[in-house]
Amino acid sequence: MIQHRRVILATLLSTLIVAVTVMAQINRGGRFNRGGRFGDRSRVAPDRSQYPMWEPDPHFQQDVFTFARIQYDSVYRGRGSRWDNDFPDCDWNFSYRLQQLTSMQVDPNGKVLRLTDPDLFNYPFIYMSNVGGMGLSSGEAERLRQYLLCGGFLMADDFWTPRSWRHVQAEMRQVFPNRKPRELTLDHEIFHLVYDLREIPQVPSIFAWRDGFMFEPWHGDYEGDKAPHFHGYFDDHGRLMALMCQNNDIGFFL
Repeated sequence: MIQHRRVILATLLSTLIVAVTVMAQINRGGRFNRGGRFGDRSRVAPDRSQYPMWEPDPHFQQDVFTFARIQYDSVYRGRGSRWDNDFPDCDWNFSYRLQQLTSMQVDPNGKVLRLTDPDLFNYPFIYMSNVGGMGLSSGEAERLRQYLLCGGFLMADDFWTPRSWRHVQAEMRQVFPNRKPRELTLDHEIFHLVYDLREIPQVPSIFAWRDGFMFEPWHGDYEGDKAPHFHGYFDDHGRLMALMCQNNDIGFFL
C-alpha cells in the first residue's frame, strides 16, 4: 500500500511539473488583463464551460482522485497573498490534464477544504498556493501534522524570495517543531520516477514569463537567490510528506 501510494504521488507531482512546462498551455485565451509592464493584473472570472467536463467511470465513483485545495487565513492583505490564487481554473485544468495524461480516474471539479474540515483525511493529496502569506492557527497546525503523519501529502507553491521561505518555515514549525526541511536535489526520486527531468524546474507567472523573466521581479529583494528550490519535510522512515516549491508559480500553469 505504501509503495502504491508512493507511485501515485510521484505520478501526480511529475505530471504537474511536466504539464507546466508546455508553453502551448500558457496563454489561456486572453482571460487576463494587463496594463503596461507589470501593470494591471486583474483577472476575468473564469468560466467552467471553457474547460472539458467528463463523467468518471461509474465503477470508480468512490475511488477517484480529487484535486483538493486548502483554504487558509492570510497574515497579509491583498489578493496576491490569498489562498485562492489562480482558483478555480488552475484546479479545473490540472484535473483535466491528469485525466488526459494518466490512467487515473479524476474528479473534474476539485474540492476546497479547511485543514479543520472533517473530510480532510479523505483526500491523500492537498495543495496550497501563496503560502508566503499563510497563517495557521494552532488547531490547523495540529490537524496538518496528523494528516501528514497518517500518510497524507501536501504540495505548496507560489512563494518568492528567501524572506518568504523563512515565513513558510516559521509556520511549518507549528506543524513539526522538531523536524527541519531538506532541499531536494536533482537526484531525488521524485524528479525521475515517472518523467526523467534533466533540471530543477522553475515556473514564473505568465506576466514575468512574457517579459523574459523566470522569477518574480515585483517581489522585491531576493537576497541574491532567484533559483528554484524544492524543500521537503520527511517522516522518520524517509517518506516525503510535504513539498514546498520556492521561487515557482506552478499553480498558475496548471
